Amino acid sequence: MKTNQNQLNDTIFPKGDAASADYFTGSAWVKMLVPDDRSFNTVIGNVVFEPGARNNWHTHPGGQILIVTHGIGYYQEEGKPIQLLNIGDVVTILPNIKHWHGASPESEFTHIAISTNTQNGIVDWLERVTDEQYNSFK
Repeated sequence: MKTNQNQLNDTIFPKGDAASADYFTGSAWVKMLVPDDRSFNTVIGNVVFEPGARNNWHTHPGGQILIVTHGIGYYQEEGKPIQLLNIGDVVTILPNIKHWHGASPESEFTHIAISTNTQNGIVDWLERVTDEQYNSFK
């Protein structure tokens, strides 16, 4: 029988370190796969979210690509409705677009996050996603 904990352990990468409570609501873990690399101008991390966990609003000066590898998640750009994410979905985020992402309330969620063009900066963290914003998915 698979429990939520077993499902989290079935991912191809280790969970990594606990994500900073300064930038995440709920429990999440980050495993850096490629640290800031000046040859490729890329940072790649595997991020695991427990149900209901999400990161703060933020931007990436060089853009970002998300590749969903496990569970069901949410992605939202400022001024747009929340998008439901499933395994195999790929989200391309243009530079400086204010957004957030995380798990749905009922499912853990894992994605590979690729920050591109890091010579322009990696991430600018902003305010928390409120419960009202998070619960606005229709």
